Amino acid sequence: MKKYILTSFYLLIVGFLSTAYAMDIYVSPRGSDSNTGTKNKPLATFEAAQQKARKFAGKEAVTIYFSDGVYYLPQTVVFTPKDSGSEKYPIIYRAQNEGGAILSGGLILDLTWKPYKDGIFQAKTPKGVQIDQVFIDGLNQRMARYPNYDASKKTAAYQGYAADAFSKERAAGWKNPKGGYIHAMHAKEWGGYHYIITGKNAEGEVTYEGGWQNNRQMGMHADYRMVENIFEELDASGEWFHNEETQTLYYKPTASVNIDKALVEVVRLKQLIDFQGSLKKPVKNVTLQGFVFKHAARTFMETKEPMLRSDWAIFRGGAVMLTGTEGIQILDSEFDQLGGNAIFVNNYNRDALIKGNYIHHTGASGVCFVGDPNALRNPLFEYGEKNDVSEIDKTPGPKTENYPARSTVEDCLIHNVGTVERQPAGVQIEMAMEITVRDCSIYDCARSGINVGDGAFGGHLIERCDVFNTVLETHDHGSFNSWGRDRYWRLKGFDIAKYPELPFADAIKTTIIRNSRWRCDHGWDIDLDDGSTNYDIYNNLMLSGGLKLREGYRRRAWNNITVNNTFHPHVWYENSQDEVFSNIFMFVYQGVKVPTAQNPGKRVDSNLIFNSELTQKFGWDENSIVADPLFIDPANGDFRVKAGSPAFDIGFKNFPMDQFGVKKPALKAIAKTPIIPALGVSEQLKNKRAAKKGANLTWLGASVSGLSGMEFSAYGVSKEDGGVALIKVPKKSKAAKIGLLEGDLILAVNEVKTANLNQFFRLMKKTKASEIILKVVREQQDIVIKASL
Repeated sequence: MKKYILTSFYLLIVGFLSTAYAMDIYVSPRGSDSNTGTKNKPLATFEAAQQKARKFAGKEAVTIYFSDGVYYLPQTVVFTPKDSGSEKYPIIYRAQNEGGAILSGGLILDLTWKPYKDGIFQAKTPKGVQIDQVFIDGLNQRMARYPNYDASKKTAAYQGYAADAFSKERAAGWKNPKGGYIHAMHAKEWGGYHYIITGKNAEGEVTYEGGWQNNRQMGMHADYRMVENIFEELDASGEWFHNEETQTLYYKPTASVNIDKALVEVVRLKQLIDFQGSLKKPVKNVTLQGFVFKHAARTFMETKEPMLRSDWAIFRGGAVMLTGTEGIQILDSEFDQLGGNAIFVNNYNRDALIKGNYIHHTGASGVCFVGDPNALRNPLFEYGEKNDVSEIDKTPGPKTENYPARSTVEDCLIHNVGTVERQPAGVQIEMAMEITVRDCSIYDCARSGINVGDGAFGGHLIERCDVFNTVLETHDHGSFNSWGRDRYWRLKGFDIAKYPELPFADAIKTTIIRNSRWRCDHGWDIDLDDGSTNYDIYNNLMLSGGLKLREGYRRRAWNNITVNNTFHPHVWYENSQDEVFSNIFMFVYQGVKVPTAQNPGKRVDSNLIFNSELTQKFGWDENSIVADPLFIDPANGDFRVKAGSPAFDIGFKNFPMDQFGVKKPALKAIAKTPIIPALGVSEQLKNKRAAKKGANLTWLGASVSGLSGMEFSAYGVSKEDGGVALIKVPKKSKAAKIGLLEGDLILAVNEVKTANLNQFFRLMKKTKASEIILKVVREQQDIVIKASL
């Protein structure tokens, strides 16, 4: 009897251990898919491990361990609802050693190199191989390009540009440019365009197609252009060209590369991991942890989908793609030199956690949350489109649940964003709700660090982030940038008094920006642009570009510090419910197109202005003060104020200066921090002050002014456009009679550009014709006014 009991107990334990043992699956590049998946007999591929894990999905908690090495994926790994775990029994795919297991969308090429000429080598490639990117010893090399890449030109377009990039004269030296690419900045520097070259016409001019990557179609910039994938332009170390017809790869190695021993990898896949669920059948409770994701193709020619009346177009895809998921976690992983977006959270997703990741050198954005436009009521896509108040659905909130919500990007290091495309963000949020971005360091971005593309549906939380070195190659943007081009924005027949809740029909929840540090030397630190509505902004340190609020409702900004800059109200609505109080600013406010009458429904007061003056002409600053805030240690970035500071008199409260950015030790050890500026009025504001001195003059009874600094943004033009602004246009003035309105910007007279006031008056003095033709910008649209003087 005793022996029977012991035998039964033994069998029970063995059975239990067998079940427990089955919950751990092991994978190794040195394994075999014919193995059992144990530690001693590991599988070889992700696919085999996934198939084995699927048998336990939802029944057991399964952990799949990947040993160190490179796993070249033959195709995208697809997760479906069949792969789902549960809260009780999650499914975890993890590297045994963080960063040791590499998931690659590439392929090793075994090449025999031979000298070609001028330091260039050539090698035959396997038949049918198409090459978008070449990695030598793990580092991405550059397609042959003109002009050549110059790493020292960090803020120059494409780190090298030329007006003649694809001119007829330049192309005369190209035998067959078909398959080459044109990259050009937007005419207003609001991102960029990309084109594929189709050949040359009979006149020798380059032919091409594309240019759909920017939703504000205004054409290429005249100068900021670059071409690549042109054989005749292969002349710099680190450049390559692949001739698909002859299957020959040409490469000019750098001095540090041993070409005969170099590891050569090329990219095949656009996406490495794809979660394919839906609102009704989501993929649930799967975790990816500790991997390196590498070798994903560039997708700039597929960036076509317009966002809501935005500058942006987007490609719905990334190295890791989430569609229709709940409880997916991407943890402690590295996203290394990817051609497009790193992580894309698409349409219905809930409770996604992206934490502890290192995302760098992405061709497009770092992390994107983008919902379905059909989840909105009355969505519009072209910037100039407008709804009519009598026709829209006034029901607040989303129409469906097909959008990302309740998801988090936390403790991530994200830098060098937009190495290919020029309309990216470290974190992009569009048609989503309650997205948290916390404890992240984001820097070296071609455009924004964090971008909220519309007001739908708000409720986002940005806190304890460190965002700097942004808008490096573009214009008119911010380290934090948002739009609010929701159904109320520029709505025909809209009256806030009659429809007070309509601005909040899409921005139904308040977005909070707090306890973060921002620095943008080429735009604003925090930029709430067109229509951005329902924001609380407090406890932020802004080191360069200051705070901008344009068209929108219920923005509350308090207890912020702007170093060497100030508050920029642009194109403010009456009765906007905006409040700006208890802040420390360092210059007189820089308003553009602010209503000149008393501003109802606003509070701009109880601020401390350091080294400047108050702005009281709008009924503002009645309780504000001009004083030295007595910072504790500004040279070392501690802008808390000392005991006895007058800032306490206006309600300011100190907030921590040592909690910005990543906290994970491994990431914090390599993360950069922004340069702390010396106290003093910025050069931008000095130039603005000089330009404004005596600048307002009268023409045809209207008050006119030149522009400087970032004022051009308010009119939707760049510094290169210039222009003369109509500040006041009395109804009985000659300017009003010929059709000019307050807020217009005159760009040209009789087709001659008016760069500034002096040039404008010189032109008018020389004009002998009785009729003039004015090129005018009104509400960011070009119009022509013919006038008889």
